[in-house]
Amino acid sequence: MAADIRYKRVLLKVSGEALMGSQGFGIDVTVVDRIAGDIAEARALGTEISVVIGGGNIFRGVAVASKGGDRVTGDHMGMLATVINALALRTSLLKIGIEAIVLSAIAMPEICESFSQRVALAHAQAGRVVIFAGGTGNPFFTTDSAAALRAAEMGAAALFKGTQVDGIYSADPKLHPDATRFDRLTHDEVLQKGLAVMDIAAVALSRENHIPIVVFSIHEKGEFARILSGAGRATIVTD
Repeated sequence: MAADIRYKRVLLKVSGEALMGSQGFGIDVTVVDRIAGDIAEARALGTEISVVIGGGNIFRGVAVASKGGDRVTGDHMGMLATVINALALRTSLLKIGIEAIVLSAIAMPEICESFSQRVALAHAQAGRVVIFAGGTGNPFFTTDSAAALRAAEMGAAALFKGTQVDGIYSADPKLHPDATRFDRLTHDEVLQKGLAVMDIAAVALSRENHIPIVVFSIHEKGEFARILSGAGRATIVTD
């Protein structure tokens, strides 16, 4: 089956909000279990998978800055939220027999291992799902930027961005039903059109490293594996 997959090694970006399900805050374990199942299904095809998770379901650093607080402290709090989410995903993967490891950009050895490219590649080559926590480890950078950075460091063939909708639209289709959906775009077109699928730094970093961005619905069960198999519904951003 591995010969039929579109990408041999990918990085999946999951927003923190995706883990909330229908809740207004926190983690819906049922949703995390379903995402873990999707990862297991994709992994069974023969793809090496690593994951970056956001923290918006628990805390957003910009919320502190918007109310006059220190942005650096706020971003550090957001990084801690991503560690909580990463541990939740690892737990869900372990429950279904999938080996997984959490590597944090912020050292916290009592909880998880610290990130280095060498360690991450070793775990990936051993067949484990590698979950990156703590963003880039630096304030002022989003987890989208962390996803693009880790994808480049891992030599990923594609960056999969799981979103609330089934691709990139000219506007939010939930607010604008007549919004145009794109099947294919270039990195430059995403930047020039100001399409808010990922932040500018993430798109630019993906462009510089010739990494396609595959945007799909994280809520569609089994879609991750379908796209890897050449089916499914997504917008693909390439050079």
